[in-house]
Amino acid sequence: MRDALLAVRAGQGDEEAFEALVRRYAPALLRLATRLLGNRAEAEDAVQESLVSAWRKLPEFRQQASFQTWIYRIVSNRCLNVLRSRRPLTGLDSIPEPAAPDHLVSPERSAESQAAAKALFEALARLSPEQRVCWVLREMDGLTHEEIAETVGIRPEAVRGRVFRARRCLTEAMGAWR
Repeated sequence: MRDALLAVRAGQGDEEAFEALVRRYAPALLRLATRLLGNRAEAEDAVQESLVSAWRKLPEFRQQASFQTWIYRIVSNRCLNVLRSRRPLTGLDSIPEPAAPDHLVSPERSAESQAAAKALFEALARLSPEQRVCWVLREMDGLTHEEIAETVGIRPEAVRGRVFRARRCLTEAMGAWR
């Protein structure tokens, strides 16, 4: 008997029709749940709960999707909920703290990095606003000249000129940091 007919009958309360669907799909659903959860016992529970849920929802099943797709979605969602509710397998105390970046290891490197960042910030502040926006969009956001032109409302050639002048000013201002 076809799935659609069995689903309609099961939706009308026919337990034998639902049992036929369960026999047909339970092995595949259990494989799916086991692959998703990695634990046979949890997979069995998820499939069991999904089948109970499907039995309750069958009267609402309108066959916009196939029964197979519908029941797979129910099991997948149940497994995702189980995965989301899992507690971490290791405690947070057992995870080693990452090593500090090199510039934070020594006070000298930290001070040097802060000074260089301050110098760059001051050099950017000396650029005209038009140069600054073009340089930031190009160098920090990675936009193309055409995208910047569209964003700022100027021609791509004007963007190229502003970016060139901004680079030249910043190169001069940051010369001591090379």
